[in-house]
Amino acid sequence: MPDFRRLLADGRVHLFDGGMGTLLQARGLKSGQSPELFGLASPEAVEGVHRDYLAAGSRVVTTNTFGGTAFKLGPGQDPVAVSRAMAACARRAAGDHGFVAGSVGPTGHFVKPMGDLTFREMVAAFAAQVRGLAEGGADVVLVETQFDLAEARAAVIAVRETCDLPVAVSMTFDKGACLTGTAPLTFIDTMQNMGVELLGTNCSAGPEQLVDVVRAMLPRLSTPLVVQPNAGLPELDAQGRTVFRLGPEDFAAQVMPFVEMGAKFLGGCCGTTPGHIRAVAGRLGDHAWTLPVSPEPPALVVTSRFLSVPVGHGRPAVIIGERINPTGKKELTAQLQEGRFDEALRLAEEQVRDGAGILDVNVGAPLVEEAALLPALVQGLSSRVQAPLCIDSTDIGAVRAALDAYPASPLVNSISGEPGRMEELGPLCRLYGAPFILLPLKGRKLPVSAAERLDVVEELLVQAEGLGIPRRLIVVDALVLTVSSKPQSALACFEVIRQCRERWGLATTCGLSNISFGLPARELLNSSFVTMGLAHGLTSFIANPGSARLRESLASAEVLLARDPQAERYVAGFSNWTPGTGGAGGAAGPGSGPAEPVKTLGDAVIRGAKDSICAMLDAELAKGADPFVLVGEHLIPAITEVGEKYERKEYFLPQLLQSAETMQTAFAHLKPLLEAAGGAPRAKIVMATVEGDIHDIGKNIVILMLRNNGFEVIDLGKDVPAERIVETAEREGASLIGLSALMTTTMVRMRDTVDLVRQKALPCRVMVGGAVVTQDFADSIGADGYTPDAVSCVKLAKDLTA
Repeated sequence: MPDFRRLLADGRVHLFDGGMGTLLQARGLKSGQSPELFGLASPEAVEGVHRDYLAAGSRVVTTNTFGGTAFKLGPGQDPVAVSRAMAACARRAAGDHGFVAGSVGPTGHFVKPMGDLTFREMVAAFAAQVRGLAEGGADVVLVETQFDLAEARAAVIAVRETCDLPVAVSMTFDKGACLTGTAPLTFIDTMQNMGVELLGTNCSAGPEQLVDVVRAMLPRLSTPLVVQPNAGLPELDAQGRTVFRLGPEDFAAQVMPFVEMGAKFLGGCCGTTPGHIRAVAGRLGDHAWTLPVSPEPPALVVTSRFLSVPVGHGRPAVIIGERINPTGKKELTAQLQEGRFDEALRLAEEQVRDGAGILDVNVGAPLVEEAALLPALVQGLSSRVQAPLCIDSTDIGAVRAALDAYPASPLVNSISGEPGRMEELGPLCRLYGAPFILLPLKGRKLPVSAAERLDVVEELLVQAEGLGIPRRLIVVDALVLTVSSKPQSALACFEVIRQCRERWGLATTCGLSNISFGLPARELLNSSFVTMGLAHGLTSFIANPGSARLRESLASAEVLLARDPQAERYVAGFSNWTPGTGGAGGAAGPGSGPAEPVKTLGDAVIRGAKDSICAMLDAELAKGADPFVLVGEHLIPAITEVGEKYERKEYFLPQLLQSAETMQTAFAHLKPLLEAAGGAPRAKIVMATVEGDIHDIGKNIVILMLRNNGFEVIDLGKDVPAERIVETAEREGASLIGLSALMTTTMVRMRDTVDLVRQKALPCRVMVGGAVVTQDFADSIGADGYTPDAVSCVKLAKDLTA
């Protein structure tokens, strides 16, 4: 069987294949039919497509299993058997000289709290498909066309836990981010932490639209890259067929720049054919390949769904905010014991505002079940703040559950030389791509000298290497001891920091407050220690970012260490400085709000405070507030502001959903009062995904937003025939129909509904949307409106039903 890892390491650029769906249609696939089930019945048709691509120059062919999970195949189908059969089909075509990539597409679901699946349910769904692909002869698992980082993680873990095949992951981006807000570089950082062997991007409007995406991936790229664009945007021809206008030669000319940017593999996505691959092969020849040199110095990178935080030498030091820890905090402890997170969320937002780059999260309090509470808090925090998290627990079960709950690469605090700690927690961090703090503690004796600590570090590094744990995941704790009882403590720390940098190139951190314990003016001592530590190579530290003196010292040191070019950050933060103010601090990024408690109904909606909204409504009603005024003057303006933030890319899908769910909770709470007072919804809308299309994520988000804006929505679900859509609209007296489609092969069914509405002369208008739908397509079928996303859909619905 061919060895795909050897292909990854050779010095040539190779070709994947192109699109599958349109070629299968030419061989008998009917509109709306599952390509996988069609392939089971007609394997010779699928094998013929593979052979055509191999003849055109493809070195790798992709299995007909894009929708091969149980969620897409439907009840009664065995995803293992389907994937096994389709992989075997590709294997027969590829023989001993070609390679087979087992295609794994999105499930159509989100992981909680954004969706209805637990992380482990999603892993299990992917694992069944991956098992079939491996048994059928796949050489690599290609997790493709992903639009959510958490789902991509689940697929990678499914591969790692199921087989030993290499894994490739390709994500699709629009306007600089994927659907749920992850930028290309953060995708790269997270997947490289997980050890993915091949990374890339696919789909899009065409090759030229992917140039900026690929360029954004390069600063820290150390993994071979695959690029597979669409053949332009889909259009309808005069016969109502979906066509792609970008021909083979133009396509080939537009993808060649990716080779110069360092792509290891080229291929095509929707609309591409063997002709497109043949044209690329003609231009490519035996083009040499070398992995592009990363322009940035190496770093350990901690990520959230929205943000990457590099920690390494030659970079600004990172504050790891320490305050989400119940030790000494009565209010936080009491809330954690009750399962409430208001104070933890407030502390998170406050620390981000004050400049924390990473947030340490610890729930270790009496009467708290960490394995249940820690993942719940991690979920809440990852939706409310952009800063990456540090999972802080001695309970390995709680750490494992939190890693499932987190959508990216958190920092884990920590792995020591305690017996069994590295053996159990190290492989877990490797599997999840979670960087961790290595704590030089072993046995009961506290290592006071630098030499003792460094011996433990070296021993743990050897142990980690034996477990296959890469050093890019390790940051060393310098182990700060109080200088009041051990006068040489600071000097020992500085030596550990320096040796970690010089001997191993490792990043370092420390628990800052320990150094000054038992002494007066602790801020003064802490800030002096930080300044000296940075000069020796300290790359991060765990502290309270609310300390003004600490922020002053850090900003000053970064200028003096030439890590703040032209003192830009220093000038921006301290132009209006007066002693003791600490400058401007850090700005809370998108997804973070002000640190103050939620005070108004509008704040609750904007910040997604779903657990607080009902009590706040009751308080207003008790004062005699009119429920209609609460809706019209407080809730609706707030959700409108959320929509505006989403359009400006200040909010992404997780924040949009969180605010929308808060709004939905508020409406449900007020609904009896509104109905009793004779209130009526704004208008009635029938929503459906068109016949043959089983994707409904976008539609469901739109429905949530429409309902939050007062519309009565009848949701017919997915794969709905035009006759049923129109019949429902007529029977219910709906004034608007909303149609969704994700696939180019099914969006043509939208015309059926528009035509039927016109034939019946219904007083009902039709709006359309979906990932592949454009304004030109909407105009061509006679739709009354086109909407690219949920926020604009609300505006369009208001206009069409005015």
